[in-house]
Amino acid sequence: LVLLAAAVCTKAGKAIVSRQFVEMTRTRIEGLLAAFPKLMNTGKQHTFVETDSVRYVYQPLEKLYMVLITTKNSNILEDLETLRLFSRVIPEYCRVLEESEISEHCFDLIFAFDEIVALGYRENVNLAQIRTFTEMDSHEEKVFRAVRETQEREAKAEMRRKAKELQQARRDAERSGKKVPAFGGFGSAGMTSVSSGSIITDTIVEPEKPKVTPAAVSGRGFSCGALKLGAKGKEVDNFVDKLKSEGETIMPSSGKRGSDVSKALPPPVNVESVHLRVEEKISLTCGRDGGLQNMEVLGMVTLRVTDDKNGRIRLMINNNDNKGLQLQTHPNVDKKLFTAESVIGLKNPEKSFPLNNDVGVLKWRLQTTDESLIPLTINCWPSESGTGCDVNIEYELQEESLELNDVVISIPVPSGVGAPVIGDLDGEYKHDGRRNVLEWCLPVIDANNKTGSLEFSIAGQPNDFFPINVSFVSKRNYCDIQVTKVAYVDGDSAVRFSSETSFVVDKYEIL
Repeated sequence: LVLLAAAVCTKAGKAIVSRQFVEMTRTRIEGLLAAFPKLMNTGKQHTFVETDSVRYVYQPLEKLYMVLITTKNSNILEDLETLRLFSRVIPEYCRVLEESEISEHCFDLIFAFDEIVALGYRENVNLAQIRTFTEMDSHEEKVFRAVRETQEREAKAEMRRKAKELQQARRDAERSGKKVPAFGGFGSAGMTSVSSGSIITDTIVEPEKPKVTPAAVSGRGFSCGALKLGAKGKEVDNFVDKLKSEGETIMPSSGKRGSDVSKALPPPVNVESVHLRVEEKISLTCGRDGGLQNMEVLGMVTLRVTDDKNGRIRLMINNNDNKGLQLQTHPNVDKKLFTAESVIGLKNPEKSFPLNNDVGVLKWRLQTTDESLIPLTINCWPSESGTGCDVNIEYELQEESLELNDVVISIPVPSGVGAPVIGDLDGEYKHDGRRNVLEWCLPVIDANNKTGSLEFSIAGQPNDFFPINVSFVSKRNYCDIQVTKVAYVDGDSAVRFSSETSFVVDKYEIL
């Protein structure tokens, strides 16, 4: 296969978009396309015509033609396969097949054409790969840029803090009558100490003069390279906000990594000096025809004490689980006490729990292939019809004690075939044409709303609608483990505490 050019032209032979894959002049390609309509024989249903030098392989696109110009010795079957791929690419970028729309997206089409053919030879790519290659969208790069900007903001805050320390040191020196230390960094040895100190204070504290700041503090050992706060700061801020709105979790590189649960559910309003978090994550993989391949639930009780008076305490645990959990306590927790009385306390009762620090005191793990333990079952039945596929999908809540919020069932759909036609529907749906996903959204699934179904029709094959992914959050945990009481080690009197419970999805997939 030697492909000379690919073009979208009018029925009169006027080129709208043309991409040449070998050395050809503009006059030559315009002449070939102008001659193309005159060679077509309307009485026959061929999809190619030939001249003495080239072959035209074409496909009508409403009022336009998608034309490939090849050498006469090329393989006509491969030409037709390539032509079909070119014809499927155009609707990906153009909503309507009209001359104005083609012209508006000409560069997008040319970039896509370049992914299909290189130096006259067909590349082994499909439509999904072409879309990925042309987007050139790197999630890692976005996160890296966002984290870098966070570091810059932290450096700026550190710089201001140091500036206040310098200012305070100068004031203390003036009060005590000592010589004010000179910090330098301005290239002027004759400058007085007081004026030097005042310049540092002015340039650092005032955010309107960021360019002077790196030079001012370089004598104190700060890295100037981390303080380049230019016009891009606002763009990165907007980008970080956009990422957050899309559900991405942006973590600063310094400081503790917050739990994923705290991102999924809002923190409680009233937090006591003794605060407990009961967090669970589920990872589940099911087969489309039934059968639980793997299910794992990981849970943890995290304690945070913010008042040193409440450091020496014990937690009473109520474990009503009958699913066969594996429990494990922190190494510093008295295991014998927990085994005998379900009480969490330190091995040395004279010691206190760490202050202002999240401590995981108890964790558990459940791993099973028992289908009866699946909290939410998803049943998807795609059946082929004359125009494509009719898809019926339903859910059922098996664990009736749960209340699942913000449930989203994501079903992949074929690309380039338009939006699905929705039939019966419980809840709401959203079709994301860019990601080729149909999202079935349900605000609440509980014992009063145990089952629901969705029906839709779309062109495609049964395998196109898998894997299905599910996400949700819940304020009730799956394994029935709760902290019922917190008491002092001495006296056994109760301590006021606050708690939050959450159950979230790490992975929930029907393959």
